Amino acid sequence: MPDYQIFEAGDVVLQSELTYRQARLAYKTYGALGAGKANVIVYPTSYGAQHYDLEWAIGEGKALDPSKYFIIIPNMFGNGLSSSPSNTPAPFDHSRYPHFTLIDNVRVQQRMLQEVFGIDRVKLVYGFSMGAQQAFHWGALFPDRVERIVPICGSAKTSPHNFVFLEGIRAALTADLPGRTAGSPHRRHVAFGRWGASTPAGA
Repeated sequence: MPDYQIFEAGDVVLQSELTYRQARLAYKTYGALGAGKANVIVYPTSYGAQHYDLEWAIGEGKALDPSKYFIIIPNMFGNGLSSSPSNTPAPFDHSRYPHFTLIDNVRVQQRMLQEVFGIDRVKLVYGFSMGAQQAFHWGALFPDRVERIVPICGSAKTSPHNFVFLEGIRAALTADLPGRTAGSPHRRHVAFGRWGASTPAGA
């Protein structure tokens, strides 16, 4: 049994004006919702991460202390737990999966907080990397609902350099997909591993 919950968001109109049918947002909570619902921390996942990867920062005596705060980790769309290319039914699975923006993510997260828990105001949105971008978006989209944001190692807008950086990852992973070039899929994993080892995260 999974240790997380699913918010059935229904048909979501994306920022692109496309409609994603039956969107599902996976999330996990830590701690208890306090009186007045004034102890809520939203902790969005970063690039490629699931909530399991963020749990190291949560614990008694830590900044994200579940004995004091009600901490919610919403999993980004596309991360394999929320609606993703791997779990979207045909014909919109895999390469035809629609594009979710950070705005799309944050809007559905805010709906989940309100519809599931009746939370109108958030004490803190904390995030790293793309989680930080979501923190910025929370502050921009819902300034009257967010007391403070703590973006760590992230920017409000993806820079052109970062686009090039991410295109390099995609090029490595798709270099020998069937129908493009001959060879074993192992080649793209080797190329991706070489790239990863050269980054600060892989060092």
